[in-house]
Amino acid sequence: MEDREPEQSRQSRCPGMSYSDLLDLDSREVPAFLRKESQRDMGTAPLSTERYTSPDFMALENEKMWPNVWQFAAREEDFLNPGDHVVYENAGRSYVLVRQDDGDIRAFHNVCLHRGRKLRTKSGFAKELKCPFHGFSWRNDGTLKHIPCQWDFEHLDHDAMALPQLRVERWQGFVMVSENTDIASFSEWAGDALAHFERWRLDECYTVAWIGRVIPANWKATAEAFMEAWHTVATHPQIMGFTGDANTRYDLYGDHVNRAITPSAVLSPHIADKHDQQYILDTLQAFATQGDDDGGPRRKPGARFSDADSQSQTQDDGDPVMARKVTAEANRQMFGEQSGNDFSTVSDSEMTDNFTYNIFPNFAPWGGFIPNIVYRWRPHRDPDHCLMEVRILMRGKPGEPKPKAPPMHLIGEDKPFASASHLIGAGLATVFDQDMANLPYVQEGMKASANRKLELGQYQESRIRHFHETLDKYLQS
Repeated sequence: MEDREPEQSRQSRCPGMSYSDLLDLDSREVPAFLRKESQRDMGTAPLSTERYTSPDFMALENEKMWPNVWQFAAREEDFLNPGDHVVYENAGRSYVLVRQDDGDIRAFHNVCLHRGRKLRTKSGFAKELKCPFHGFSWRNDGTLKHIPCQWDFEHLDHDAMALPQLRVERWQGFVMVSENTDIASFSEWAGDALAHFERWRLDECYTVAWIGRVIPANWKATAEAFMEAWHTVATHPQIMGFTGDANTRYDLYGDHVNRAITPSAVLSPHIADKHDQQYILDTLQAFATQGDDDGGPRRKPGARFSDADSQSQTQDDGDPVMARKVTAEANRQMFGEQSGNDFSTVSDSEMTDNFTYNIFPNFAPWGGFIPNIVYRWRPHRDPDHCLMEVRILMRGKPGEPKPKAPPMHLIGEDKPFASASHLIGAGLATVFDQDMANLPYVQEGMKASANRKLELGQYQESRIRHFHETLDKYLQS
């Protein structure tokens, strides 16, 4: 097949049907960028636990890395109208993004230039950026508007008192910002892998659910729980009936992007010889309908699979990917009707599989045509905590305006993700809660470790090594 990786570099792969094999059996034409693998030798050296536990390491990230990268600060639908603004805070910085009269977006350091108070403490609408302390005010374009007791500030140049701006770029409905005025454009900085999303058009999607929770673990440790799928066998056994966990493909692109493609509507290799295709459909339907009796709407925003009766589909028990084809077709019909789009020529893979892209350092948008998950992780308080956010994007109907995004639903630190099942679905909430059952003890264990080392798998955890290789380039600059 085209763009297949040489056989000798595929030796360290899970035995059995690979993702490339699944593409060969797809019922539709598959985009070339899904067939092409992109791997390289990342070595086998261990990682130090200090990277996750040390206040000094966190301070170095804050100084060297965060000001010099592109950060996902908002979605376009978060602030649709002139005067709408978003407050984005991370790593000790506070920014305010403001929608301009002409629809443009500007981003400023969210700090009064008089005595340093934050200008805005929450997102919303404002005709001007006015400091509540003494009343200094700026227009929404960042130019100085008014100084109370002007007679006492004759020494100030009004032009020099404009709010310091950040670089702003817009990509696929995401608003990216950077403090570094010399940084390359976002598309150049991130590299060619961004072109994959030109097919999926996340700018045609909008936020239907947005949740967040403070996690008692380092932001990198938390993000890395979502960089590999092979923990499924121990942490998420309920999804092994329809998730090709150990069959996941991992791709590395340049410095700033990597990708995991986890097949869905297939059996985990760990149980592939124990069940048939009907079992896949049954377990997938059970996952899709989990929580339907909770009194809320039957279809939760986070649902990525049709809950159509698996028994009603035409089946061929001799087809090794029958369940995959049935699921893809059901998704084509359901999500096509919901969004007013024609998915009849879209590949089975893009209608079923999990395409998890990580854009350095803390942004993970999913690809494909079914509801897209977006992750963001931010350090919080100290090295032992982070804020994890999950958005669900749904595809809008052609020609219809996007609705304003809901505000983030912040889950209490003493509450499980299950408390937000009405927003993201019980199945997805259960998966997150299972991950959270590990992460606090990962953080505690790293601090208690005798040898202070983490030994990673060579292939399945290559995305983690790739992330740290890039992080080191910033810290050592």
